[in-house]
Amino acid sequence: MKQFRYGIDKLTPGIVINIAEGKTKGVLSEKAEIKIRKSFENVIEILKMEKAVYGINTGFGSLCGTKISNKDTAKLQYNILKSHACGVGEPVDLFIAKLMMIIKVHSLAFGYSGISLETIKRISWHIDNDIIPIIPSQGSVGASGDLAPLAHLFLPLIGLGKVTENGKIYNSKTVLEKYNLKPLHLHPKEGLALINGTQFMSAHGVYGLYRFAGCLDNSDIISAISIEARKASSEPFHEKLHELRPYDGSIYTSSRIRLMLEGSEISKSHKNCGKVQDPYSFRCIPQVSGAVRSAFFHLKNVITTELNSVTDNPVIIDKNTVISGGNFHGEPIAMPMDYAALAASELGNISDRRIYLLLGGDNDGLPKMLLENVGINSGFMIAQYVSAALASENKKIGRAHV
Repeated sequence: MKQFRYGIDKLTPGIVINIAEGKTKGVLSEKAEIKIRKSFENVIEILKMEKAVYGINTGFGSLCGTKISNKDTAKLQYNILKSHACGVGEPVDLFIAKLMMIIKVHSLAFGYSGISLETIKRISWHIDNDIIPIIPSQGSVGASGDLAPLAHLFLPLIGLGKVTENGKIYNSKTVLEKYNLKPLHLHPKEGLALINGTQFMSAHGVYGLYRFAGCLDNSDIISAISIEARKASSEPFHEKLHELRPYDGSIYTSSRIRLMLEGSEISKSHKNCGKVQDPYSFRCIPQVSGAVRSAFFHLKNVITTELNSVTDNPVIIDKNTVISGGNFHGEPIAMPMDYAALAASELGNISDRRIYLLLGGDNDGLPKMLLENVGINSGFMIAQYVSAALASENKKIGRAHV
């Protein structure tokens, strides 16, 4: 089995999916462990200095000016998990929760969060054994990172919350006892490091990309089949045309369609038919589906950057340099995700218009409603109505994101 080294190798959306599906194993290398230990030691040194440092020996949010005594710093971290675990709504898909843990381990393994190796190894244990926490779907506003979802995700580390194993839900403490494990004792900064970040948003972004890629690939295949069925021209996919307006998405889409139509006997059969040009939903496939593909490329680049980022706060550079900032803010990935949702709806829109034209009956041999004997049978007429309804719903959903 392939291995991925947390905190060392570059994480991609595809690798996250492969780790979650058990095709790749995420591991902590010696190099990553050294970085993690050093960061943890920096936090201990900071405590000895008795300098007020946000989240280590102060309260959180508006309570950042409240100093916490050294003896209460561990309790502070325990309490932050409990107090922030106040999400509501139906549980998120277990696959999303698993993606969250994988992305979180990688971020923590860079060694800028001051978290202990023991804690990271416990999260990895959950991943490797497919013991997945239950997380309510509502509660994150993104602006402060994914505080509530991440708090629920890591409650099991301290023996609270619920987890699933083999399709059944258990109190986390019950599962820990089954494996002779004890709830973790959180160290200074650990609770904050666990709940700070964009792993809830990023996990949805990764899963969205995974499904988006499938939709795009299927769209290209369906487009090629539709072109043949309606005996549409292949000229709109000519390489020279797209060199004159060289968008990556259009170039990629047109090249895929050309490859699929290469050697097509159907395409050859009507090469000199005299038809001047086809309707937009056929002729503009490279421009419309290509623009959607460009949105996909953009989101993939953004999510890949996010997966390999430290989204904690504060960030521990060394014992003398602790930076409070806003790396937990979700805006950098939220906007491309909204844009991608809008773009994805356009795939359904142009596809529905092609379905409508394919049902119309024409001189290219297609029967009306794709049925030879219509009248007593409506053929695929109502199927197109359903397609139109879904396309309209997709547009509404897509625009609700922007």
